[in-house]
Amino acid sequence: MALYPLTIFLSAFLLFLVQPVIAKQILPWFGGSAGVWTTCLFFFQLLLLGGYAYAHWSIRTLRPRPQVVLHIVLLLASLASLPILASADWKPAGDEQPAFRILLLLLATVGLPYFMLTTTGPLIQAWYARITDSPYRLFALSNFASLLGLLCYPFLLEPLITTQQQAWYWSAGHMLFVALCALTALYSLRHARRSGAVTETPMTAERPPTLGRRLNWIVLSATGSFMLLATTNHMTQNIASMPLLWVLPLSLYLLTFILCFEGRGWYQRFVCFGPVLTVLAAMVYVNSDLTLLLDLKVALPVFAAGLFTICMFCHGELASLKPAPRYLTGFFLMVSLGGAIGSLLVSVVAPLTLPGDFEMQIGIVVCALLVIWQTRRDPVWFPAIAAFVLAGVAYGVLSHAIGQVTSYRVMVRNFYGALHTKDIGDAEPSTARRQLTHGVIQHGEQWLAPDRAGEPISYYGRESGIGLAIATMTQPERRIGVVGLGSGTIAAYGRTGDFIKFYEINALVPAIARKEFTYLSGSKAQIDIALGDARLVLEREAPQRFDILAVDAFSSDAIPVHLLTRQAFDVYLRHLNPGGILAIHVTNRYLNLVPVVKDIADAMELAAVHVEDDAEGVIASTDWVLVARDPALFEKEPLADNALEIDSDPSRRVWTDDFNNLFKALKGMVPNANKTAQRTLCEKLEPGDQAACLEKKKKNGQ
Repeated sequence: MALYPLTIFLSAFLLFLVQPVIAKQILPWFGGSAGVWTTCLFFFQLLLLGGYAYAHWSIRTLRPRPQVVLHIVLLLASLASLPILASADWKPAGDEQPAFRILLLLLATVGLPYFMLTTTGPLIQAWYARITDSPYRLFALSNFASLLGLLCYPFLLEPLITTQQQAWYWSAGHMLFVALCALTALYSLRHARRSGAVTETPMTAERPPTLGRRLNWIVLSATGSFMLLATTNHMTQNIASMPLLWVLPLSLYLLTFILCFEGRGWYQRFVCFGPVLTVLAAMVYVNSDLTLLLDLKVALPVFAAGLFTICMFCHGELASLKPAPRYLTGFFLMVSLGGAIGSLLVSVVAPLTLPGDFEMQIGIVVCALLVIWQTRRDPVWFPAIAAFVLAGVAYGVLSHAIGQVTSYRVMVRNFYGALHTKDIGDAEPSTARRQLTHGVIQHGEQWLAPDRAGEPISYYGRESGIGLAIATMTQPERRIGVVGLGSGTIAAYGRTGDFIKFYEINALVPAIARKEFTYLSGSKAQIDIALGDARLVLEREAPQRFDILAVDAFSSDAIPVHLLTRQAFDVYLRHLNPGGILAIHVTNRYLNLVPVVKDIADAMELAAVHVEDDAEGVIASTDWVLVARDPALFEKEPLADNALEIDSDPSRRVWTDDFNNLFKALKGMVPNANKTAQRTLCEKLEPGDQAACLEKKKKNGQ
């Protein structure tokens, strides 16, 4: 008897542990985009559907012996895919459709092992049903194991071992699973009650589920899956695409399955009714207020509580509608179909059909409708209250969406996120500006008045790190590289004879920069744009001999981690002149990346300083870290007046392609993690200049 729960537990543990393991491997190849994880989730949901379909077909059509033989053969075949290390041949060249390539990569790397893990839950429960009438508690056990596997990743595996080691350890676990599952399959033959095609149990009196009931299973499951991906999208686009923020929503999603299917009545509709309507209203309110939306202490708890409560409702209703064990595999097949549909709508359909990030709002309205439908047979005040909340929610969603659509000049979207442009400022032409937004984060703006259009503003003011670095380079015919195009603001610094090359992964951005802004067309420098992930393009290019290389690649407010590793710096230095400056833009609401860059610089025996510009108005406050082989560069004007030295900490582990820990980079998570040394480089100046430098720092609060 212990074989059944043990096999279920191990398979579910590996099933969800592999998801961040493989996703983190391939994340750098596709720009560190939040779309990588949602595409992975769609793949996993799709393969889960395939595994459940196989289990349903196997149980309903095969006799026990051929069923076991076939399963053992497939288990052994899955060993041929080990270890689950993605081949570098799958790295994109820059012009491929990323979502489709990710799906093919996952299929080739982890397809069969993952498929076999997905079949285990319904198969083992069906075999277990031959000797018991209560197999559904194994479903709760499997979700508990899945939750445990997920939580192990960001708190145990990611901080301690490299990405390659993670793949090898998981592969060893899969080998153990194959042996254990094969033993369970053979053991189940001894308890087969008949040799017919269909397994029967004492509970056969229940009539087959109706079409309406099956459709209800699908809708409830799809709604929970839809909200899981919509919530994850918001978190990873605006903070960082990292395992911790992948795991949090998925853990809440799994926890609701555990509570609802554990069998002790954790879900009660009358208890959940009020909270689910409350969180729907709260999510709409926060989503429509940009200040609250960007406040991590407000948005994260609201959306996490919202996801948990919504999934608790959906999965609680699912559990109340579960059939007798005889129809168990069909039930799980419909549940997995709903999950696949929900993930398909968010990861594939939404980027192709919606001009903006509207899926969460759509999901909230659907949830309110679902509450009305599920309570239609309850006392009349249940659906009446739900209808009242629906009216308010729909009004909030529609007014917010209409406000966005009518205020934006351009609204486009693809795998890498939603891009918008709009005109802001007073009606007076001299103060009007045009702004580019990615998600909810500004990615550049420009004065609309022709006489001011050439002035660099937003993150790229003349007192910013990049502005000062460029001003330091006084030689003629400068070569400047920029990772991340945005509105093309850095082109405003171009002089006659300069060469500026932008690297941009999103094919929509160059068209917007040329059509909506004039930085590129108005620049005196020669401009070139290379399409594709900057790091992959730079790896393939001959040395570019840049005097300045600026790394300014954002996905909404998230910085792609693969651009902040020691291996990435090796690539940058290959393209940087010996007397050049590497400028890293690390402005971020949630992450303190100044120490991360400093650690890499120390490990590579490079000089690094922090330039903090506390600007106001159209010039945004920014943080840049400047890195160079020659520390004397930072003693030159105008950098010497503005450069802050950064504390070194040998105990911190340097980020590499195999290791990084964004959890420790979250502001406030580690004491003093968001503080740098306050000792400036003023002391290196001549006495006459030193006093003026110190006075300036004092004025700026430094």
